Amino acid sequence: MDSRGQVSLEYLLLILVVLLVLGGVTIPLIGSSIEASTDVSRASDAKVAVQTLSDAADIVYSNGPGAKRTVSFYIPVDGTLIFANNSVIFTVTYSNGTKSNITAPTQYSLTSQSVNVQRGWYRAVVQWPLNSTTVLITNVTRT
Repeated sequence: MDSRGQVSLEYLLLILVVLLVLGGVTIPLIGSSIEASTDVSRASDAKVAVQTLSDAADIVYSNGPGAKRTVSFYIPVDGTLIFANNSVIFTVTYSNGTKSNITAPTQYSLTSQSVNVQRGWYRAVVQWPLNSTTVLITNVTRT
């Protein structure tokens, strides 16, 4: 009877050691995969935001001088929106500290400016003023 109990105890200890090793290996992998998926989500949200502003600028230019459009967009992380020449740029900082510029080109030139933004929903006015040669993205306000 003692040998059966000893064998059962040895199997239980063996299973415990295997579980500890598997847990020690898989938990860090799960953490890094969560960070990677969060980074992809942030980059995707930033791409949607800059593409929304870029598309609005193209539509305003298509409509001609005096045209105006209001758009809403979501900023996934704190950063700076840059409107320069023929593109809208937003810099995303990833969980490992690296940075990436998310860029959306426009067909026409924009007035160069930058706006500091924090995470959240924003509304912006995209307009082509009369007697101007560039589109303005103004009134970037948090909603």
